Amino acid sequence: MKDQRIIRVLHCLQKVTAAWEAPIVTQLARESRSPFVLLISTLLSLRTKDDVTAAATEKLIALANTPEAMLRLSDQTIRKAIYPVGFYRNKARTIREVSRDLLNRFGGKVPGSLDELLSLKGVGRKSANLVLALGFGMDTICVDTHVHRISNRLGFVRTKSPEQTEYDLREVLPRRYWSNYNTWMVAFGQQICRPISPLCSQCPVETLCPKIGVTRSR
Repeated sequence: MKDQRIIRVLHCLQKVTAAWEAPIVTQLARESRSPFVLLISTLLSLRTKDDVTAAATEKLIALANTPEAMLRLSDQTIRKAIYPVGFYRNKARTIREVSRDLLNRFGGKVPGSLDELLSLKGVGRKSANLVLALGFGMDTICVDTHVHRISNRLGFVRTKSPEQTEYDLREVLPRRYWSNYNTWMVAFGQQICRPISPLCSQCPVETLCPKIGVTRSR
């Protein structure tokens, strides 16, 4: 049987995060189930704040929401649309390369398998799992910095890398929670469980948290 403490934490976070603003990629998934839109937003989100990612995705997708349409845009047009996301010049080139690859290898569709997604330029496990979970409704666990940090802080896992966190979470999390786990943890990390000096006095799961690695809190 799975750790009942974990179940209690997840039930609590599921309820409280519903009232908070969801991460941008989750918002996009709710508005549009297009895997292509989600893939583009994940590429833009790397090392970029949510509000900047949201604005850039909206502007770019208004110009092109399919790989075919994206390739009709010039690098300069894409760069202008996504500025000021981090590394916007490189991301503009990547978006065109990914769009071309989708057309040449996958008939213009975003593939629904982890290995095929990972074969696309600029797509790592975090982005691939997020697209599978939110775009295809598959049971996958997307591990970003929030998920890695908080999962260790809560004592769900004891890992050194996001990839190992993903593998270990599969062993301790009930499968029904996998696809939503990233959404809850990112919202929780943005609002309460911050990297430095988390807001433990406001935390809804404070009594269930061993606070591993926390040296200062508010």
